[in-house]
Order: sequence, then structure tokens, then C-alpha cells
Amino acid sequence: MATPPLNSLTNTDSSPGYVITLERSDRWSIYHRLQELMIPCVCVPDGSLHVDVNNAIGALLVRSVVMQSTASRSELIQWLEQCWQLHS
Repeated sequence: MATPPLNSLTNTDSSPGYVITLERSDRWSIYHRLQELMIPCVCVPDGSLHVDVNNAIGALLVRSVVMQSTASRSELIQWLEQCWQLHS
């Protein structure tokens, strides 16, 4: 299964968490959804999204939100079918 296209996901030494570089149109919707999930994040002027992830659940939520916003319909269908197969 192809993973959603993350242009960049890096850990910065100067601050906790990760920096995600996305298309600007995706960045704001992802930012707002992460805020709803109470995951600390901030959009910075350089176009990146800084996300503070402190545990595995937070990391999975970030991945899920990014995937829902950036993956193609066929990738999402394939991912869902894999989840059903693993659960059965």
C-alpha cells in the first residue's frame, strides 16, 4: 500500500515535536483538525506545520489526519480494506 505523500516529516532538535511540510491548501484543514483533537500544533510563515507529538496515539492521529487529507480515494479504499482484513 502506498503511503500518503508527506513532503517532509522531520524532528527538530530546537523544539519538541515534528515539522510537516504540506501544500498550503491541505495545511489549514489539517491544522484545524489537529486542534479539534487537542494535538498542539502551529502554522508558521515558512509554510510548514509544527506538531507536538508526545506519544504513539498522538503520532497515529497525526498520520491519520494527514492521510485523510492527502491520500487519493483509491489509497484510502485500499487502506480501509486492509484494516478490515486485519480485523477479521
